[in-house]
Order: sequence, then structure tokens, then C-alpha cells
Amino acid sequence: MRRLVSVATLCLLSACASNGTGPGRQYVVFFSEGSSVLDEASLSVVTEVAEKARHYSGRTVVVEGYARQDGDLSTESLLAIRRAKAVSQQLVADGVSPKRIRETTRPPSNAQGIVGSRRVEIELLAQ
Repeated sequence: MRRLVSVATLCLLSACASNGTGPGRQYVVFFSEGSSVLDEASLSVVTEVAEKARHYSGRTVVVEGYARQDGDLSTESLLAIRRAKAVSQQLVADGVSPKRIRETTRPPSNAQGIVGSRRVEIELLAQ
């Protein structure tokens, strides 16, 4: 029984380790309502992604902007674009080539809740 628990624990730890910090991991940056300004916590996340991107120099960085569905959809769509651009610009400022960054946005939605919809997801693609 003790051996089974040890094996199960090792399997769980290896699964966590393989998904942890390399390519394929998603990073999430949250924004205040109606804002596309990166706060201190967001800057920390973007800096971490930039460091990983420099380490994995051939990988594409996908930046996907979101906004909540509230009122005027065109305004919210533009906000999602501004959020993605803010993250992309910070990645470039942190040393990532703009040629490696692919910006996309999603239609406004409240599927992830009010706070969850005010975000940008960043992924360093695995090859």
C-alpha cells in the first residue's frame, strides 16, 4: 500500500512538473474594469513570460485579449484589442521580437464571470 501511494504521488508530481513553466503553459493577466493598463501584478506576469520567450527563442507567443459582454459590443471588442496590444507592447519592451508575437481577441463574453472576462491569456507555443 505504501508503495502504491509513493508511485501515485510521483506520477502526480511529474504531471505538474511537465506542465509547469515551459512552452504550452498559459499565463493570465487580469485588468480592472474598463482598463487596458497593466498593473504591478500584470507586469510581473508579462516579465516572466518575456524571460521564458527569450529562453525558448524560436517559439511563437500568442496574446489573446478578452473583455466582458456589457453594453456596447464594439466598445468591449476594442477594449479586448487594447488589452492584447498593451501586453504585446510590454513583451516587446521586455525584449521579445514583435515578429514572434501573434495577437488575437475573442468576442466579448461573460462565460468566465465578470472578472475572468477582463483578461489577456498569453501562451508560449510548443513547437
